[in-house]
Amino acid sequence: MASERHFSPVDRLLLQADAALRTLLPFSGQPTRPSPGIVQPEAEMDEAQAQHVAGLMRINHTGEVCAQALYQGQALTAKLPQVRQAMEHAADEEIDHLAWCEQRIRQLGSQPSLLNPLFYGLSFGVGAAAGLISDKVSLGFVAATEDQVVKHLDEHLQQIPLGDQKSRAILEQMRIDEEQHACNALDAGGLRFPAPVKFGMSLLAKVMTSSTYRV
Repeated sequence: MASERHFSPVDRLLLQADAALRTLLPFSGQPTRPSPGIVQPEAEMDEAQAQHVAGLMRINHTGEVCAQALYQGQALTAKLPQVRQAMEHAADEEIDHLAWCEQRIRQLGSQPSLLNPLFYGLSFGVGAAAGLISDKVSLGFVAATEDQVVKHLDEHLQQIPLGDQKSRAILEQMRIDEEQHACNALDAGGLRFPAPVKFGMSLLAKVMTSSTYRV
């Protein structure tokens, strides 16, 4: 694994730049698992329904962009090698979600959010800062973030038309994975954030969701 090698600070910055490009450039993320929606038939939706589902998938895609940035920032500043490896492994798994969401957005005749570079930069900074504070805080931030993602996925699953099994299969698998990531972070020693901190994170998440639904 790359995380077991000894890289110079410059090497690590170059690796982070490569990860950023693979996250932000169209179709650059290569999934290790096929999309769960690939075996599902395409639903008949009117234009308004298709645009709504595309907006929801765009939100989820941006969420995965943020997750990539968060994990990469945390891996850069993690104190313990095993924590760095855990962050890098989680980021690899999130690439599947990133690719699945982008594929579905394109199928619906839309495109990812133009704000993705902005949210990537902000999330990378937050992740790096959390890693600088402590690995326990960094892992706790992962768990709290994944909890927020699961809540958003639950909301979106309720809004997707019943006939759209492609989108539903993707979100259901994402929910399973994200819930597992949260459990893994806590099991690894992550701090359980208090309710006021989680509430503040939810407010920030609403800014992201409201802005990327259409843009």
